[in-house]
Order: sequence, then C-alpha cells, then structure tokens
Amino acid sequence: QVQLVESGGGLVQPGGSLRLSCVTSGIVFTIYSMHWYRQAPGKERELVARISSGGRTNYADSVKGRFTISRDHTKNSVYLQMNSLKPEDTAVYYCNGQHPGGRIYWGQGTQVTVSS
Repeated sequence: QVQLVESGGGLVQPGGSLRLSCVTSGIVFTIYSMHWYRQAPGKERELVARISSGGRTNYADSVKGRFTISRDHTKNSVYLQMNSLKPEDTAVYYCNGQHPGGRIYWGQGTQVTVSS
C-alpha cells in the first residue's frame, strides 16, 4: 500500500519558518520525482517545488530564495524548509510523488497558516 504522510504544518507568524516533512512507503522512493504543491482557499492547487530523483530542484517564482526542497533516500522522505513566511503562503501543502512512467501519488495535506 502506497502512503505519503505529511507533517510539520501549523500556525506561524509572518517572517517565521516551518519545515514540512513527507514520509513515503510502498514506493521505490529513489526513482520518484517528488513535489510540494499548495492550495489556498478559493484557489487552484499550485506547484511550489520539485526535486528530481537525482536531486535537481525547481521552485515557483513566489517562493524562490525562501523555500528549500530536499530529499533523504535513507528515510524515503522529502522535506520543504520554508523561511521568511508570508501571509500569502497560507495554504494546505501537499506532497506528491511521480513515477517515471507517470503514476502519481498524493499525501493528505498539512495546513500552514501564516498570521500575526
């Protein structure tokens, strides 16, 4: 059974930091590209960051320089370090894994709220 389980969300003040984690099971993690998406109320889900199986990263313009995606193959996990958080970063954050053949798996999401 494939599972992607996110954690690390919460309430943080503007300018603060959070680190999201996504632990995977049931997949050959090393061959999957991993992604973090987010969805704010009333908005479409958007890609925040991507990391390839080889470690190449890409970011949405809105988070470049503030967010860092990383992965640990020994723990079958992907992370999103979020610094200098802004109220507009408030959203449900989802972990996503994509097999080279196209199959995609999603986590259940974790809420991030940036507010004073």
